[in-house]
Amino acid sequence: MTVTAGLDVGSTYTKAIILTEGGEIVGKASGPTGFKLAEVARKTYDAALADGGLAEDEISYVIATGGGRHQVDFKDVHVTDLTASARGAAYFFPGTRTILDVGGQTMKASRVDEKASVVSFRLNDKCAAGTGAFLEKTARYMGYGIEEISALMTTSKEPVPISGVCAVFAESEVINHLSLGTSPADIMQGAIESLTGRSVQLMKRVRAEPEYTLIGGILRFETMGKTVSDLLEAEVNIPDPDMVQFVAALGCAILGHRRLEKLRAGEGMAAKAGVSA
Repeated sequence: MTVTAGLDVGSTYTKAIILTEGGEIVGKASGPTGFKLAEVARKTYDAALADGGLAEDEISYVIATGGGRHQVDFKDVHVTDLTASARGAAYFFPGTRTILDVGGQTMKASRVDEKASVVSFRLNDKCAAGTGAFLEKTARYMGYGIEEISALMTTSKEPVPISGVCAVFAESEVINHLSLGTSPADIMQGAIESLTGRSVQLMKRVRAEPEYTLIGGILRFETMGKTVSDLLEAEVNIPDPDMVQFVAALGCAILGHRRLEKLRAGEGMAAKAGVSA
């Protein structure tokens, strides 16, 4: 059995996936990235191996992605997160044509073709107000943990607008709303509606077309997907909550199998050429 691994060393979390040639996910792990990127990559990889009951020498190919991909010293090659996410999204939803990836520090929209190759993409402005980090920071400021965000937003009755395009200005708006007695639920819902508004504008800039697939850690919050769907006036695809953060890592593992196929095909051609000679 041929097995590959994919690692996504993101700005907030590092994820690893172990995948068989039949497309079965046999191991996965994740953990906070921190600042020791090489160490967390190794730790997360080892945890995924343990989860799959595999030894390192049983892995045939390793591909890394994410901002910290260059720090993975045991990888065979690295790819961009756009390329990896496209392959991972197509694994879950083969008809995907537009991908929205909302992570802790970045937001990306890309349009792909029928072969899951990226044909157009746009990134958010360099400001945390357009990422998941702003939602998490807003929740913590109001005394809530990340795991409480979804439940909190379900109680919102009248969301308030958070219009700041910069995280500093947006945070000032949050403080002002709190001073006026606005409920934390309405503030959180307002924050996520602000985030989804930016995300849809980003999708329009890549000339988004269905099927739409949403990925990234922020999609763990059910309200995010629903709000994007409402703004687009269309159905959206979202992987299961326990996989929505692993899409890019999965894409790397898929690309690992494709790379092995090409290498083996090349070796076969070389062998035939040798016999002919």
